[in-house]
Formats: sequence, structure tokens, C-alpha cells
Amino acid sequence: MSEGQYSFSLTTFSPSGKLVQIEYALNRVQQGAPALGIKAKNGVVLAAEKKLPTPLLEGETISKVDTFTPSVGCVFAGMPADFRVVLKKGRKELYQVDPSGAYFGWKASAIGRDMQNAKTFLEKRYTPEIELEDAIHTAILTLREGFEGALTEKSIEIGIIGEDRKFRVLTPAEIKDYLSEVEVGTA
Repeated sequence: MSEGQYSFSLTTFSPSGKLVQIEYALNRVQQGAPALGIKAKNGVVLAAEKKLPTPLLEGETISKVDTFTPSVGCVFAGMPADFRVVLKKGRKELYQVDPSGAYFGWKASAIGRDMQNAKTFLEKRYTPEIELEDAIHTAILTLREGFEGALTEKSIEIGIIGEDRKFRVLTPAEIKDYLSEVEVGTA
């Protein structure tokens, strides 16, 4: 029998023992635009590539990094609606939740397209003593590793939560300043 007959429900196993809908969701995440998180000594950084599916779409209406409460933020790869159901409480922690509901605490992680290369890059750059500012720079450098074209303040999003426990998404002007700092630092 075809796996398609068993793809109508999240809890229906196929004859081979697979939850087909979960596999579809996991594959969709792996094909999504890169997104990452870094837990710093004094905060957490979330960043994502912001790729518009068509040039006709208003870029300001699409958000990959979002604030849910004053102390909780989220970044996602895959389908936008799926990530909204997983947040419960906020603190300076970094969790990765996959479509099956499994979650893990991380010091730094990446999801989406080229996630293995991004994770390898993060493993080389991450230290437990990393400060928030350095984590922002590391996030930009990690996104740049797998990015096609030039990074701009319009092509990425960055959110941070610091010692004040208030999550906020950086403005395009702030991102532009960080991009300039990274360019100077790598020149």
C-alpha cells in the first residue's frame, strides 16, 4: 500500500511504522530558509534569512523572527503557522522544537537549508563565555556562510533577549550597523 493512504493524520502509522505527516513536516523544515539561535552569557540571539517567495510580496509583512510575549521570541524554518503553538514561558534559554513535538535545549543550533554546515560553523565559533554582541556577529557570519548573494538589512532578521528579559526584533537600521561591523571585522 502507498504511504499516501496514511498521510491524512498526525497519529496514523503507515505499515512501515512511520508517521508520514511528521516526516513531511520535518522535510519541510529542512528545506526552509536557514534560521539559528545562539545562547550567550548575557542573552539569546535568534536570526533567520528572510527570503521572499515572490518580488511582488511586501517584505515588511513577512516575519521569521517574532515576539510572542515581552520575554518570549521565536524563529522558524518551514511553515509559519506551525511554530506559533510551541511557546509557553520565557527566559534566557534556547530550545529547538521539531514538528513531532520533541524539544531539546541548545547552546547554539541551526535549522533549515544547509543546517549541518551552519551547525558545524557554530561549533567552531561558540564558547560558553560568548557575549550578546559577539553572538549577534556570529549569527550574521553563520547566515552568511550559506547565503546566496549579499546579506542586507532586508534579507535577514535578528531578535535578541538580554539581561532585561525583554525580547525584541532589531530594526533594519540596527541590522545594517551590525552588518557593517562584521564587514569591518572580516576585512
